[in-house]
Amino acid sequence: MRFALATVAIIWALFVLADGVDPGNFKTCEQSSFCRRSRKIQGSGSKYALIPGTLNTYADSLTADLVNKENHHQFAFKLEALVGSTFRLQIDEKQPLRPRYRVEHALKGPTQAGRIRVQRETDGEIVITSEKNKAVIHGDPFRIDFFENDVLVVSVNAKNWLYFEHLRQKAQEPTSHPAENENQQEQDAAVETPKAADTIDDPGAWEENFKSHHDSKPYGPEAVALDFSFPAAKVLFGIPEHADSFILKSTSGTDPYRLYNLDVFEYVVDSKMALYGSVPVIYGHGAQRTAGVYWQNAAETWVDIQTSETNVVSSLVNFVSGSQKTPPPAAHFMSESGIVDAFIMLGPKPMDTFKQYAALTGTHELPQLFALAYHQSRWNYNDERDVTSVSAKFDEYNIPMDTMWLDIEHTDGKRYFTWDKFKFPHPLAMIKNLTELGRHLVVIVDPHIKRDNNYFFHRDCTDRGYYVKTREGNDYEGWCWPGAASYPDFFNPVVREYYASQYALDKFQTVTADVMLWNDMNEPSVFNGPEITAPKDLIHYGNWEHRDVHNLYGHMHLMGSFAGLQQRDPNQRPFILTRAHFAGSQRYAAIWTGDNFADWSHLQHSVKMCLTEAVAGFSFCGADVGAFFGNPDTELLERWYQTGAFLPFFRAHAHIDTKRREPWLFPERTRQVIQNAVIKRYSYLPLWYTAFYELELTGEPVIRPLLAQYPLDKEAFGVDNQLLVQDRLLVRPVMQQGVSKVDVYFPAIDDKKNGDWWYDVDTYQRQERSGYVSVPVDDFKIPVWQRGGSIVPKKERQRRASTLMLHDPYTLIICLDRQGKASGSLYLDDEKSYAYRQGQRIHVNYEFAHDQLVNSFVGKPKYKTLAWIERIVIAGLEKVPSSASITVNGVSQQLEVLHHDNTVVVRKPGVKMDVDFAIKLNFA
Repeated sequence: MRFALATVAIIWALFVLADGVDPGNFKTCEQSSFCRRSRKIQGSGSKYALIPGTLNTYADSLTADLVNKENHHQFAFKLEALVGSTFRLQIDEKQPLRPRYRVEHALKGPTQAGRIRVQRETDGEIVITSEKNKAVIHGDPFRIDFFENDVLVVSVNAKNWLYFEHLRQKAQEPTSHPAENENQQEQDAAVETPKAADTIDDPGAWEENFKSHHDSKPYGPEAVALDFSFPAAKVLFGIPEHADSFILKSTSGTDPYRLYNLDVFEYVVDSKMALYGSVPVIYGHGAQRTAGVYWQNAAETWVDIQTSETNVVSSLVNFVSGSQKTPPPAAHFMSESGIVDAFIMLGPKPMDTFKQYAALTGTHELPQLFALAYHQSRWNYNDERDVTSVSAKFDEYNIPMDTMWLDIEHTDGKRYFTWDKFKFPHPLAMIKNLTELGRHLVVIVDPHIKRDNNYFFHRDCTDRGYYVKTREGNDYEGWCWPGAASYPDFFNPVVREYYASQYALDKFQTVTADVMLWNDMNEPSVFNGPEITAPKDLIHYGNWEHRDVHNLYGHMHLMGSFAGLQQRDPNQRPFILTRAHFAGSQRYAAIWTGDNFADWSHLQHSVKMCLTEAVAGFSFCGADVGAFFGNPDTELLERWYQTGAFLPFFRAHAHIDTKRREPWLFPERTRQVIQNAVIKRYSYLPLWYTAFYELELTGEPVIRPLLAQYPLDKEAFGVDNQLLVQDRLLVRPVMQQGVSKVDVYFPAIDDKKNGDWWYDVDTYQRQERSGYVSVPVDDFKIPVWQRGGSIVPKKERQRRASTLMLHDPYTLIICLDRQGKASGSLYLDDEKSYAYRQGQRIHVNYEFAHDQLVNSFVGKPKYKTLAWIERIVIAGLEKVPSSASITVNGVSQQLEVLHHDNTVVVRKPGVKMDVDFAIKLNFA
């Protein structure tokens, strides 16, 4: 046992204790044979064409046969219209030697078919329409142009980079299939029979080595690739997860962006390297149009990006000729296996496109309120006394905190669903102590299972055949935190059901229904595996290779976790944090940006990364406050808390070898700065909660880049050191060392540089012009503005935990626009259960105009609450009213009005949240 643990420590140290990540542990495109081959097509182009006479049209789709004119292999092509300005394109082999993998479980459910009409059909072109959209399919060379309201927004295969490696037998083996060839000839005599063997001159086609690892590749080359151009766009963004800018950079002369879930510690920033999650959705945005493409493929994927600066030669030619034309931005998706399965989303505005993607893959469900509050974690809190002491210290120093987290050391020797009986002898008492204070506990459950015959979980998985298998049919054994470990095959529904059942309180008896979950290391991480993950030639349920499903493994882990928590307590909304993720994982979990490092560049990238995740469906995103690796100085820690307070997931976390960094361990001034940031977060919890409900309702991201709300402002496209909370707050955290001022960009609403009014949330001083403004900051300042024309709900009574704020009164902050108007919404329910889906909720809109505030309910307000409106703060009035009057059920009464700095405060309207009212300002 000691030898095994020492070996794990040595393996881990080789990776982790170096100075940051070693990129040499991970492949480049040139070292990945399918990427190398797919990329070569960019130099010559490919030759695919629709086969005349094979077209079939249906109410919602059309199909045809597609042929590679060089090797004459045939493919099945389908284009389907979906409701909501979306098309689905699928290309698969017509007669593959074996089925090719099609992604399951990423979409939220069956797609909703639209209707098509064939507008025109000629020898070389088919034009179909659906809603206000049009698709023009060109037969030879094959290309599809998608139009939104007669504007070309996406072109598929415009560059002729389609590349589809059909399955074949190895050249030295018998390859004659006369019956198959005869069938193909009968189906279409005009098309030449495919060659018996199609050799690919690439040493990695049939087997591949990387470092000491061998990939047997028994099915040979099977890559798929396709290009998408965005003629109406100026910039591209999306395809998380990467520690890079929000706007995607040209990959000319560099590696493509890589999508391959990997355990990358202390990752480098400004990098296209793969990280923990892979969400293959990309957007093209220009001032007039936004469109998107979701490339549904779970295999290793590389994405080349072409921008207007990519092609130097064509730029020089255009300059010499005087032409202003530049190639439109384009993306080239290249995947190792699977089929072409692409969803084309036609917008036309950014928010339309984000909602179209949400309609496909779903949204986060409304979390419990505590999940949006502050979380305190480290690897690891030592024992029960440590947990209790830290919780008490937050109360002693008057800093709100909702959740304590326990990492892997809480278990009995890294055996999940167990406790270390020496460090945590009374877990139920410890949990009870937290819940009595209104707090929660989160424990970690990773997918690597310790190979110990005395461990029930391993014994069950071994006896029942639940582990992922090697090619020889044996249980795969890798190395991770427990030492020798195996990995449950979560693709098997029986395995997921077994795993989910372990959360039942009659089995996991040392937790309660209020203990929530952290799924880490689920890429999966394998310390001695190729690129620190699982070999690609492992076998999953359904006889699929790991190469086909790699990026879905963490997603399937989450499905089991989510089912387990729901079955444990069907009336309580689960909370899960995951590191690995794929399209659709947002339906089950929040995410964080992984193993970051305590420096200013990693702080800056926390905003960039979470903005990219948010537009890809993952609004519930945050970064380890203070960073996982390293020891931040006081200034960096202060600024990280201030930044984290305005990201949706707000958790401090740290590595086991870092210094303890609870707020009270720092100088008094630092503690006060942290306290101020956390209290500010709690005051805005009503806004965060409303935003997440409206995300579930509409698919609109909670945090947004400026271009989401200001699509016409080209200067705003690349701004990624600021974010919007819905369309109500603009946040520009201080993320530079030693500065006394920051430059803030206030976006324009039109091409004449007119902008919204913005009000400083601390002083209510108004910013009236668009463009960059230098704003002074001190240690305590978090630069945040509320948009003129918005109403923001807050709660301003301080409690130790958000669960104790349930019935606290609300304050409404009204910031007026140039017309003296404002609007906003508020959502409330029991903050814990699913009763809101049966109507037990209050969703209310507020409108201020003509010196009067009125409310209107969305549906009947059925949730009973003791909360009421305590204050109304109005900024932007031209003069101060002498009084105010409130009318409820036809009865009016006077209210006190105070003038305070730049605002007018209406005191104690006293109206309950489920009551209609009107408040009128009176002027003498």
